[in-house]
Amino acid sequence: MVLSWNQSSIVSRIILAVMILSYPPAKGGTKGVICLHLGCVMEFSELDIVTGAFSYTGKYITRKLLSIGKRVRTLTGHPNRPNPFGNQVSAAPFNFDNPAKLIRALQGATTLYNTYWVRFPYGQVTYDKAVAHTKILINAAKEAGIRRIVHISITNASEESPFPYFRGKGILEKAVIHSNLSYAIIRPTVIFGHEDILINNIAWFLTKFPVFAISGDGNYQLQPVFVEDVAGIAVNAGHFNDNMIIDAVGPEIFKYEELIRLIADRVKSKARIIHVRPGLALFLSKFIGYMVNDKVLTRDEVEGLMSNLLVSENPPTGKTRLSDWLSQHADTVGIQYASELNRHYR
Repeated sequence: MVLSWNQSSIVSRIILAVMILSYPPAKGGTKGVICLHLGCVMEFSELDIVTGAFSYTGKYITRKLLSIGKRVRTLTGHPNRPNPFGNQVSAAPFNFDNPAKLIRALQGATTLYNTYWVRFPYGQVTYDKAVAHTKILINAAKEAGIRRIVHISITNASEESPFPYFRGKGILEKAVIHSNLSYAIIRPTVIFGHEDILINNIAWFLTKFPVFAISGDGNYQLQPVFVEDVAGIAVNAGHFNDNMIIDAVGPEIFKYEELIRLIADRVKSKARIIHVRPGLALFLSKFIGYMVNDKVLTRDEVEGLMSNLLVSENPPTGKTRLSDWLSQHADTVGIQYASELNRHYR
């Protein structure tokens, strides 16, 4: 069969397009269009992996990636849960116990956005196991050809920290840095927004109980950051090649008592705010935990907060003010209790 000049030109363009597609896209590129002499052949978009796209921070990172035309696959510990993104996002289990399957789930992707962690030990879930699992994930990313990892950590993470939560985060930061992958480490503080747990549950307690107990003098500080700002910082960091560590922090710094009184004011709470010893605050939170069938507060969280580990010395990177957000959402925040155990452990 003899092809006409026009037919052979089209075939050549298709063959050349396939050859070009066999190479990775340009560094930092989000979308590529292959245009030859006689027009464009096809369009493709990069595939990114987000751990926990059905959860909280990962969900907002996924939304941001989809909004800029990326394809997204998620790794999740709950693959059978409803997929809020429908057929836009495919899902695979973590498979920490089967690295070969984990590598296959990561193959073809450019950037890994890792939000995987545990808030507290529960049952067979421990910080040590979370550290080990994350190291497996990092190694699998290398084997799969991932170009860059954007790792969600926490402010003031340190492998020398006396607090297991912050120490585990510090150990993993070092693992990311030594992975030989291009990396961005994002260090948020307390994240607020729709579906958050801490700010929502403080509001719930303030409206459901006549007394709210503050641990210690309440003069320790925290710097809340909006979840959509965290997602934007993470996705923006994914576009670069340079290694970086960024504190994801909001524009407002509160003393803890100031924060409680701000939330109380916005939700029109009449609860009496009192100060108690940290040990008593933990005991009371455990008692309330029995009532709501959840783990309300941990020693690590109390001691980390009272040690001013949830505030940054660097300039704010988030733009959304918690005080403004609370004013806009005062009628919905704290309406229902948000269970950590139901969301992540059951």
